[in-house]
Amino acid sequence: MATTNQPLDQWRDTLEKILQYYADLPYRYGDVRTYVVVSRDSEALLRSADRNHFMLIQEGWENERRIHGFVVHAEIRSGKIWIHYDGITGEMVAAGVPKDHIVLAFYPHSVREHTDYALA
Repeated sequence: MATTNQPLDQWRDTLEKILQYYADLPYRYGDVRTYVVVSRDSEALLRSADRNHFMLIQEGWENERRIHGFVVHAEIRSGKIWIHYDGITGEMVAAGVPKDHIVLAFYPHSVREHTDYALA
């Protein structure tokens, strides 16, 4: 019998796989590493919000320029995937996540209402 968390668990797996794909791509123009960060603190697993952040981070050097920051930040909140910093929305839709379960959090609410995605 399916549990109510089954779609969320599938989305967690999908998010992590997509981010890992991008992390495995070599950075071509410098000594930059790309990491997948997923919150998984064992005590925090009891509080579902603490295991729901998925980030792709780059750090290193490109010539004399420091590279450090988020490439993607997604969060599962209230049964929806909130994309805070985009780069994977198309992949999530292609993987079967319904648009009405994806919030484009990088847009203000007044813009979100004009998209095919969830408002909140």
